[in-house]
Amino acid sequence: MRLAKYRAKRNLKTSLEPPAKIRKKKSRELIFVVQKHRATHLHYDLRLEVDGVLKSWAVPKEPSSDPSVKRLAIMVEDHPYAYKDFKGTIPSGYGAGTVAIWDSGTYSVFGETPEKSEKLIKEGLKKGKIEFSLKGKKLKGTFYLVRFKNSEKNEWLLIKKDEKNRKTKTYKS
Repeated sequence: MRLAKYRAKRNLKTSLEPPAKIRKKKSRELIFVVQKHRATHLHYDLRLEVDGVLKSWAVPKEPSSDPSVKRLAIMVEDHPYAYKDFKGTIPSGYGAGTVAIWDSGTYSVFGETPEKSEKLIKEGLKKGKIEFSLKGKKLKGTFYLVRFKNSEKNEWLLIKKDEKNRKTKTYKS
């Protein structure tokens, strides 16, 4: 089950976090959210809607709109769609600390429909490279997630595409 890891890591009886439910309704626009999470270490959680859940990466430093800045992004367990609105304090245990919404909005892959965008994201997850465009309050434009080769921790790089230089750079991990 896609949210089994999410459920296993939490005591949802004591946490205010949303229950482990997959959204069945198809979205007219895919959403993304970046949550600022003050846990053991401050980090930012990037979440992209795919197939009724939020694919998630923990980003140790604030995401950047500067194409020269690359951020480590560690893929973590899927989160329920309802997590997109979550803010508050997680009690003791896994992820204990405060969560705030740092940015949110919609995303697509090459301006495609939600169905096609989700398909492209899933293909990119297998290949180790995802390209997507964010329409948020802080993050706007095209970004890449590129997986490190031979990474045991499922480490990726989050990179902003250089929109001024129309040439697409090739990123290898």
